[in-house]
Amino acid sequence: MTWEILSIIGTIAFAVSGAIVAMEEEYDILGVYILGIVTAFGGGAIRNLLIGVPISALWEQGLLFEIAIVAILAVFLFPTNIIKQWQKWGNLFDAIGLSAFAIQGSIYASNLNHPIGAIIVAAVMTGIGGGIIRDLLARRKPIVLRAEIYAVWAILAGIVIGLKIASHPWELYTLFGIITVLRVLSYTFNWKLPIRSLGAH
Repeated sequence: MTWEILSIIGTIAFAVSGAIVAMEEEYDILGVYILGIVTAFGGGAIRNLLIGVPISALWEQGLLFEIAIVAILAVFLFPTNIIKQWQKWGNLFDAIGLSAFAIQGSIYASNLNHPIGAIIVAAVMTGIGGGIIRDLLARRKPIVLRAEIYAVWAILAGIVIGLKIASHPWELYTLFGIITVLRVLSYTFNWKLPIRSLGAH
């Protein structure tokens, strides 16, 4: 049940995130749907490739596709003034999607008895893959490539689950809350990883 709930949370969060970015870029309804769907399912597709699960497994998620389609349509039909208010919530939806999918990806790899390295990779690619594809299609610099802390939280989720520190439902939901809060804090207070510039000064 934890797996299904995290999948639904992540799907809605990333579908809405992709749709909002598409509307910010003034895409038509088809573009909004494409970007929303790609954001919601792109990370899972990349994860499946890396850990040896057939891509066709995505097509077995009929309910999640239906949920994503409804979520995207709902956002598209919201009045413009509400959407503009929602834009400031875009990072929150992204944080929720990152956390839910990083944990979901970790559980997926762990259930296949993969080593901790594969679990971390699954966490990262499921958590950030859709967002990277979304930003590239929208011609934006992917969040994960900026100095702002982003992928680190997905790595943390992978480590915690890979080491079996969290396995019971309440532990996984607590981890979900912690990862979401850490991501919100990192963009709110502009926490950054070290950078080294080679540019001339």
